Amino acid sequence: MIALFLAVAAQAAAPVPPAAPSVLGAIGQQRLPAKGCAAYLWNPADRQLVAMAVADPATLRLSIGGKTIDLARSGGEGPGRLGFADAADYRGGDLSVRLSMEIVQQDGLTAGARVPSGSLQIERPGQDAIAVPVAGLIGCRS
Repeated sequence: MIALFLAVAAQAAAPVPPAAPSVLGAIGQQRLPAKGCAAYLWNPADRQLVAMAVADPATLRLSIGGKTIDLARSGGEGPGRLGFADAADYRGGDLSVRLSMEIVQQDGLTAGARVPSGSLQIERPGQDAIAVPVAGLIGCRS
């Protein structure tokens, strides 16, 4: 099902200008949870999967500096959809990440939604805070 979502999104996506190098690395293929929803987020410039947010348990997986890490959600705001807030905060160790995403549900897309735009704001002590644009799809299983 996720492969179908990715194929639809790749065809519908508008051309994107080349991106500057990102602090995020690719996280590779990820599985849909046995129950609930997950957001699969990629870099719009090269379509590399750079993050996966799971609604329950509320976690965010990403790769920074070549290391894949899972962060727990520490807060959120906005009504959101499918178990996700409009903006959610994640923390782990000294890393803080804010995921903001636009969630668009449409009739032709069942068991999920599109994420036409979003951003990951990453803060690490002693380093500049950065914002990385993302886009993606949400897949759900009941």
